[in-house]
Amino acid sequence: MKHLMELYKKYREIVNYLIVGGLTTVVSLAVYYGCVLTVFDPKNPIQLQAANVISWIAAVTFAYYTNRKYVFESKTENKLQEAAKFYGSRITTLLMDMACMFLLVTALGISDKIAKLIVQVIVTVANYVLSKFIVFRK
Repeated sequence: MKHLMELYKKYREIVNYLIVGGLTTVVSLAVYYGCVLTVFDPKNPIQLQAANVISWIAAVTFAYYTNRKYVFESKTENKLQEAAKFYGSRITTLLMDMACMFLLVTALGISDKIAKLIVQVIVTVANYVLSKFIVFRK
């Protein structure tokens, strides 16, 4: 147990990011699936992207607060500037997400459910890099 605690202390930021990232992914997927199973038709490209954007908004809002508090433990006074950088970086990965979903679902015909899982992994890695080196850098 002591060894696990030492490992956690050494890799705390990454472990916390993975936990928060996992929870953020759950939020994103739950909202996305909720949208496509109730309101939107994922075979319609515009409705697919609408569901994707709605899930993004819910996930990014959750991610900002949890990353700020539990991962990067930000103490910055200028929360508005920090939030703007966070949302700006997430817009970059949203565009990446949308392009990947279009390519995988619309162009290649892969199931939207499987494509969304694949895209979430790519986006999670990109989000960590942007958060660490742009948004919450110390």
